Order: sequence, then structure tokens, then C-alpha cells
Amino acid sequence: MSFATDSPVHSSSSDDFAALIDAELEVGSSGSSPDEQDNEEEEVNADSDDDDSDDEEDDSNDDLNDHRNKRCKTEKLDDLEGPQGSTSQGLIEEKLEVSLNKDTCTHPGSFGQMCILCGQRVDDESGVTFGYIHKGLRLGNDEIVRLRSTDMKNLLRHKKLYLVLDLDHTLLNSTQLNHLTAEEEYLKGQSDSLQDVSKGSLFMLEFMHMMTKLRPFVRTFLKEASEMFEMYIYTMGDRPYALEMAKLLDPKKEYFNGRVISRDDGTQKHQKGLDVVLGQDSAVVILDDTENAWTKHKDNLILMERYHFFASSCRQFGFDCRSLSQLKSDESEPDGALASILKILRQIHHIFFDELDSDLASRDVRS
Repeated sequence: MSFATDSPVHSSSSDDFAALIDAELEVGSSGSSPDEQDNEEEEVNADSDDDDSDDEEDDSNDDLNDHRNKRCKTEKLDDLEGPQGSTSQGLIEEKLEVSLNKDTCTHPGSFGQMCILCGQRVDDESGVTFGYIHKGLRLGNDEIVRLRSTDMKNLLRHKKLYLVLDLDHTLLNSTQLNHLTAEEEYLKGQSDSLQDVSKGSLFMLEFMHMMTKLRPFVRTFLKEASEMFEMYIYTMGDRPYALEMAKLLDPKKEYFNGRVISRDDGTQKHQKGLDVVLGQDSAVVILDDTENAWTKHKDNLILMERYHFFASSCRQFGFDCRSLSQLKSDESEPDGALASILKILRQIHHIFFDELDSDLASRDVRS
């Protein structure tokens, strides 16, 4: 298969890659084609008809049967012959084409050490692994550049940029159940149902021994931000945790789809980087509460005020104060951190897509 064509304008490169990989695997395991099966059935039926005919006809019809058999053989030979009248020329051309493709393939990426283009084994470990798109997927540097360029064009047509969102202390706050203080025990009786998470903000995930509180205004924030940005989750938490939080924030998979990056997907320990984001750096805005996590991309970062709902969160950062949960209080919906940052994102988006200048490709959110 080839990834050389542009991605559809309505979808992201990561979504396209996942779909294409799955389609390739399905094709590879489908077996013989419908045409081959039909031909086999026709030949079996033809043989059966000939056998029945031989049993029923008497010796006086031998000449007629011989004529029929010769005609069947001639028809089958005609079916095997190509347009040139040669039964081997097509096979030779096919082998030459496959050989040529393998010799000239640049191996843009690999899936399970197999080239995604020509199918040859690839031992080269260069490039970047995109396990969050598809497990085992590795893309070469040239292919990453091509995909970013293609995806950038698609997004600009829709007047969108990229937004990378941290989870903990930015969009939500989580704590282990055994870390709840006596003053916080009341929260267990106030948790919302997991059957319809879109209506709740406080969730007790007993299977993870955890409680999570969504930051006030987060649902409105995600809805309105999604109209201006293609959004990624990027957390230092592990992948199972990241996926569970994505379910709480985006139960209908409207905003993130498969764009959920965890610490397992990063290329540097204890660091986050845009090398695993299929978006050009010049169009990426990052929201995170930890500046040191983005040492290579501080110009893209908007530092968030930390959300400390649980007492354990305050203790983690050395604050000797009562948490919001202990005070039985919370951030303001209309005047909280997410409402304020949404206004800034609107300004960034407006400036980037200023109609006075039509050269969008040369613009940079960092300037």
C-alpha cells in the first residue's frame, strides 16, 4: 500500500494511518479473491456437467462429446491467456513490478518490522514510534515531515490549529481512594454515575482504586476549543490511566479520538515532546501546568494554574493549606482558569487567521 497520497481534508493524519493499517491487515488475511472463487466454482460445475453428460450419453454420441470437451479446453486456455496471447507474460511483468518496487522503496515506515509500503523486513530503528496510533507503528523522518505538511494544509483549510492538553492539574485532578482524608470521605457519597459520564464531574473509579474530579468548565472548554483546534491529550500518566481519563472527558469520542499520548509513547524519559505529535510546531499550542516537562518547546507552552481539588494534591506540591474538597468549594465556572484560557486561545486563533494576510503557511503561533 502507499501513503503517498494526501489525507482526506476532514480527518487527521493519525486517524488516516490507523484506518489504513487496519485495512491493509484485513486485505492481507482475506485469502483468495471473489473472482478466483467464482472461476473455481465454474470449473467444478463444468466438470460435474461433463461427468453427468458422459454417464447419460450412449456410444452414438461420442463424437459430440469429444467436440464439447475440445471446446471447453479451448475456452479455458483462452481464459488463461492475457491480451498478448501469452499465459506467462502477465506473471513475468507482475514479478518484475514487485521486484522493482522492493528495490526502489524508501521504507517510509514499518509495522512490526515490516515496511508499510513494500512489505519487506525493515531492521532500521531510525524514525519515531507512534504506538498511540497503532501498536508497533514506526515512521521514518521523511514520512513524518510529509504527513505533517499534508495535515497542516488540511487543517488550515478548516481554519484550525493544534492544541496539546495535559491532564492532571490542567483538565482534572485525581487521587487514590486510600489517600482521601477524613474530611473528604463525604465525596464517596457524592460521586456521579459512570453510566452517563457526560452529566457528571466527580467519579469514583473503584476498579482503579481512584477518584477523579473534572475541572469546572472543562466540558464547555473542550466543545468550544474543538471548533478552533485539533486536540491531543498528552500526559505523564500511563496509557491505561490516560485512556480512562479520555473516556470521562470525551465519552462520545468527539474531540480526541485516538490522539491520546501517554508517558509510554514519549521518546525521552520524564519529558514531553512534539516529535510524537503529527502537527507542525509552528501551529501547536500546549496547555500544561509543568514547564519543565517541555524543555524543547517552551515557546509553544501556555503555563496553566494548577487545579488542586484533593488534599493529596496540595500535599504533593508542599502546600500547607486545606484543599477545595476539604473546604467543600470549587473553582468558578465562568471565571475559572479554563474559562480564562479559552479567551486567550480565541485571540491566538484570530491573530493566526487574520484575513489581511493570506500566507497562512508562513505564520507561527510562537511569534
